[in-house]
Amino acid sequence: MSAWTVVLPAKPFHLAKTRLHVPETTRQELARSFFLDTLRAVLATGPVTTVVVVTDDREVTELAEGSGAFVVHEHPRVGLNEAVLSGAAFARSLEPEASVAVLPTDLPALRPSELGHVLSLAQRHRRAFLPDRTGRGTTLLTATGGCVPRPAYEGASSHGHRRNGTRELREADAPGARLDVDTAADLWAALHLGVGPHTARSLAAARVDAAQAARRAGPGV
Repeated sequence: MSAWTVVLPAKPFHLAKTRLHVPETTRQELARSFFLDTLRAVLATGPVTTVVVVTDDREVTELAEGSGAFVVHEHPRVGLNEAVLSGAAFARSLEPEASVAVLPTDLPALRPSELGHVLSLAQRHRRAFLPDRTGRGTTLLTATGGCVPRPAYEGASSHGHRRNGTRELREADAPGARLDVDTAADLWAALHLGVGPHTARSLAAARVDAAQAARRAGPGV
């Protein structure tokens, strides 16, 4: 398999995960832990040689650079699609023919073996995407052989990516890669899969009961 550059657009932690039904300090700590566990899994994935974090936040920058990732500083009001294109452009400046994959930073159950599997499937296509567990969102967007990704993250992104000709990776068996955590129900599902060490420690320290939080949030969260 060819080498991959992974682009991670990252919000400031105090602005992230607003749909989690937990106290403010816990929410920020979980956002930080999700980021660290996602980054940890990406860095441990064999074909990933370069990681680019797109952010305007100082703490995110320090954590990313401390891990060995490159950082692209983006204006805070720039949307996700523009952030993705900025990260991909930087990746191309490092290696014009690099294969580029875009991931969110809230995949605490992601495993390196899963990501490697999905990237091997994506390598067959010029542009590909992996839908999230709901089928509405997108957790992985790729472009190979010097192609530019076509991000369509506004609204129902899976529909947008299908519509713009990006290939859906329907055959991928990667539950952790599909599970971006936005709600308490997502967090409960991630715990069933097994979360990374940062998230596990944060939950234990905060004594968060994700099952109770999911029940309080009600169906369809």
